Amino acid sequence: MDTVLLELKEHIAVITINRPKALNALSTQVLTDLNCALNEVEKTESVYAVIITGAGEKSFVAGADISEMKDKNVEEAAVYGRFGNDVFTRIENFRCPVIAAVNGFALGGGCELSMACDIRIASSNARFAQPETGLGITPGFGGTQRLARLVGAGIAKELIYTCRQVKAEEALAIRLVNKVVEPDELMDEAMKIAQSISKNAPIAVKRSKKAINEGLQTDMAGGVSIEINEFSACFDTEDQKMAMNAFINKEKVENFLNK
Repeated sequence: MDTVLLELKEHIAVITINRPKALNALSTQVLTDLNCALNEVEKTESVYAVIITGAGEKSFVAGADISEMKDKNVEEAAVYGRFGNDVFTRIENFRCPVIAAVNGFALGGGCELSMACDIRIASSNARFAQPETGLGITPGFGGTQRLARLVGAGIAKELIYTCRQVKAEEALAIRLVNKVVEPDELMDEAMKIAQSISKNAPIAVKRSKKAINEGLQTDMAGGVSIEINEFSACFDTEDQKMAMNAFINKEKVENFLNK
């Protein structure tokens, strides 16, 4: 992987988009390498949380690679958009939670990448935008869909139609991000959340994520049905039996088995 770094820290994987001179812009190579990194994490069952960030201090991901996109025809653009969407949908539905540690610019594809993650932590110098209409296109990696679901249709339309950049504090106010911290605290905060997730039963976290994601695509009755299925399936795990017996005995589970 030439453009993406992967580091494993106990139960946490850190994936870093590593094109700082290009502000970590998303080329086909970056998307391919990001997918390969996810493949590696998928094979490592002991990873219970993932952090995605960008190299350097200026940018998380400053959009897709315009120089690569500009001469595509309709068919080539559709292939490119589908590939990016496939990778981001994989992140959205990944088997464990994914945290975006947004350092600096998260523009276009960078904003879309952050929105595909479960949780977004932004440094105070982060900037978010969907600037595609200023380039004669629409967002292409899920921006029209995820932004409206996160912040509401009205705000999403304003941001997409105007290409306006949103500073970190406004992003927090409109619920585009979960938390804002100083730049030198960003990775520590992301790691703290990842470690907190990793202390709980991995299968239960995985099934909770599945229930939330699938439930958002249906009505309340359908969502409750999905929840019951995921809830009941947990009772076939060793972790459920161990944790509930420990609770009854006023003991604490130190390490879940992921079984």
